[in-house]
Amino acid sequence: MTDTIEAPITGFRDRERGQTALVLIDMIGPMRFAGSDKLAEPLLEAATAIEGLCAAAREAELPIIYVNDNFGEWHSEASRLVDRAIEAGGVAREVAERLKPGPADFFVIKPQFSGFYATNLPVLLPKLGVSRLILTGLAADICVLFTAADAHMRDYDLWAPADAVVARSEDRKFWALEIMRQSMHAETRPVAEYTLDQWLADKQAREKDV
Repeated sequence: MTDTIEAPITGFRDRERGQTALVLIDMIGPMRFAGSDKLAEPLLEAATAIEGLCAAAREAELPIIYVNDNFGEWHSEASRLVDRAIEAGGVAREVAERLKPGPADFFVIKPQFSGFYATNLPVLLPKLGVSRLILTGLAADICVLFTAADAHMRDYDLWAPADAVVARSEDRKFWALEIMRQSMHAETRPVAEYTLDQWLADKQAREKDV
C-alpha cells in the first residue's frame, strides 16, 4: 500500500486570476483498454515529459492537479487508484511510480471524458486563481481534447505539449492537437522545444501588452 496522501488546502475565497496549473489527465490507472499493449513506449515517453513538467511546476510553486477516471469505482480516491495501477504491473506500474501525486498536489476524480464534467474542477481552479492550464496525459483525442474544449469555453489559456500527451495513434494525436491549436488557440509545442519558464514568461509579456 502507498502512504496516505494528505489533502492540500485552498483558500475559502477565489484568488486573483493569473496562476498557471499543471493538469495530468488519466495517467494513473491499470492501463487496460483496447490497444493499450501498443502504447507502452508512447506512455513512457510522455511520462518523461510530464515528470519534467512536474519538477518544474513544484520548483515554481505552481499547483499540480491530477484529473483521473474513477474506472466505475465511485468510492475511489488517489491512494486507491495509485495502488491499483501499481498492482497492474508493467507500464501502468512504472508510470504510477514515476508520476504519483505528492502531498501538496490535488486529485480530482472524473466520471466522464472532460475534467470539468460533474467534478469540482470548475470550483477548484478559481480558488487557486488559475486562468492558464497545461494539459497533459491520456488520451489526446478524447479526455484531453474534451477537457481542453471545456477549458476554452471558460476562457482558460491552454498549453497541450505534443510530447506530454498520448493517443492510440500518431494521426489521432496530430488532429487532436490541431483542433486545440486552431480552434482553441492552444499552444502545442513540445516540452523539448518550449519550457515552463518560457510559457510563464510569455504570459507576463502578453499581460504587459494589454
